[in-house]
Amino acid sequence: MQESVSADEMTRQHVLTALFRERTAGLSPDPVFDRRLDRQLPQLTELFGSLYGSRPDWQEQLAALVVQSARSWQERPAQLKELDAEREGNSGWFQSNTMLGGVCYVDRYAESLEGVRARIPYFKELGLTYLHLMPLFLAPEPHSDGGYAVSSYREVNPKLGTMEQLRSLAAELRSNGISLVVDFIFNHTSDEHEWARKAAAGDPEYSDYYWIFPDRTMPDAFEQNVREIFPENHSGSFIQIEDGRWVWATFHTYQWDLNYSNPAVFRAMAGEMLFLANQGVDILRMDAVAFIWKQLGTPCENLPEAHTLLRAFNAVCRLAAPSLLFKSEAIVHPDEVALYIDPAECQISYNPLQMALIWESLATRDVSLLAQALKRRHNIPEGTSWVNYVRSHDDIGWTFADEDAAELGINGFDHRRFLNSFYVNRFPGSFARGVPFQDNPRTGDCRISGTTASLCGMEVNPAEAVERILLAHSVAFSTGGIPLLYLGDEVGQVNDYGYADEPGHGDDSRWVHRPHYPAAQYARRTDPATPGGAVYAGLQRMTEVRANTPEFAGTTLIDFQTHNRGVLAYQRPGGVTTGGTRILALANFSDVPQSLPAETFGGFLPAAVDLLSEARLHLNEGVMLLPRQYVWLRVTPV
Repeated sequence: MQESVSADEMTRQHVLTALFRERTAGLSPDPVFDRRLDRQLPQLTELFGSLYGSRPDWQEQLAALVVQSARSWQERPAQLKELDAEREGNSGWFQSNTMLGGVCYVDRYAESLEGVRARIPYFKELGLTYLHLMPLFLAPEPHSDGGYAVSSYREVNPKLGTMEQLRSLAAELRSNGISLVVDFIFNHTSDEHEWARKAAAGDPEYSDYYWIFPDRTMPDAFEQNVREIFPENHSGSFIQIEDGRWVWATFHTYQWDLNYSNPAVFRAMAGEMLFLANQGVDILRMDAVAFIWKQLGTPCENLPEAHTLLRAFNAVCRLAAPSLLFKSEAIVHPDEVALYIDPAECQISYNPLQMALIWESLATRDVSLLAQALKRRHNIPEGTSWVNYVRSHDDIGWTFADEDAAELGINGFDHRRFLNSFYVNRFPGSFARGVPFQDNPRTGDCRISGTTASLCGMEVNPAEAVERILLAHSVAFSTGGIPLLYLGDEVGQVNDYGYADEPGHGDDSRWVHRPHYPAAQYARRTDPATPGGAVYAGLQRMTEVRANTPEFAGTTLIDFQTHNRGVLAYQRPGGVTTGGTRILALANFSDVPQSLPAETFGGFLPAAVDLLSEARLHLNEGVMLLPRQYVWLRVTPV
């Protein structure tokens, strides 16, 4: 008796028949794509089926997705196909100890894409291998949310340049060893996107691209479990549109959430993703990943299907743009952040917990929470990497877990109130000159805006501020992952207190830490007698040492206890190529000298060298650290 054909084999035949039909109509056969399809189709079928298998048309949708991917691969430029082949043989390229990232707004840092191109010699001087250009796609003013309300993923904001210029810039960056990173805002579009305009006009096909309902019945049902994100902008998660219907808008009223329960939306966004990959983008920052799947009766955040979606998008990329990587942006509970970090989901992730706890340690002069986080939450799956940063374009929120703080006798609510007070200069003796974001004086709740220099006290005591800036970055540079600089911070740029004078910025204090290019400070960057020059010299030294220290590759970190609440410590292990040596990083977050006795280092041979100063130490004599001093010791375990 003949065995019945399995469901998976039927689906495979359905896909291959559609691909064959497309090729007879003109699509070129490609053995490279076919080999990848053999590898990826079972997983893509499983993922796509788990999301959409209850629909009668899901196999047709899957076949259309594969055909779409084949077309995109055929259109992919030869240079990018060569890069795909190279990185398939070196999948850990982004884990190198030579990686260094920079991030900026195109208009504020360089005025235009051509201005960015002109700064490539400086990027090479700085040592950048990764450049994140903040949202640069077409977005309507004034309702752009800083570029996060996209009205076209295939057009650059004309004030910045054109898509052709972006493609050319990506190629030139690549030829200079710099990978291009851009934001992929895939939870929502602008209400002025073509899809949203058609939905607003009542087109039933595009109405299904969004969560649109005729009355309040379903919105009320969803909002029983869904929290408000921007209550000052609008109550609830839905807004009413002109024809009386209600549309889901998690963030601003002009940002409409996409309906991923519709496979046509998945295919449409996969098409936008592959288009950007074919322009030469190396890494996509996946915006608001926690919100992309909705389900009635749940908070609609961090649902399992959000992970399935990311895995399905990855499988599509492995077919048609295999060198493209995803970077997770999930400012949520640390346990939830970790769930998005996986070679099959987001290969790279921001490290918001480490960032927040660096600032917490600077304020308290106590490293207990940061040390706990490094021990408990730093190590991530093989084949992935953190992006470690001291600050970003966004505000600082205190994302540590209350249960972690409670173990150390810290009340999370009270501690956040203290940190908010400290960093907006409401706490006696504070060195910080931050600005509150979404401040609520009644509850003490707010988040923090400010450049690194201003938060470290540059306007109060420049010498100490330089030490804090370098101390904070020493952690980001040495814990494992890709260090990321907000460009301008490397020359000690302070707050732009005139931010509110710019149209559209007055209600958003985050513009205080998004200043324009500080030409005068860059001109003095090589003068270490200036505060900005001292910061630049210190960061250049870290970059040089890190690039020449194989122990700093990858992300693996080994805990080390100093039994001193003012001194942070951790180890970076070497492999066989280093002869078994390790890097022991020590960082004194206190304002007084700290002495670590010899017994602290009993697990190492006595001889050590500080790679930064090249000073030789004898660990059997103990180690003395000056206030805010950090050292990277090459040590040998006993």
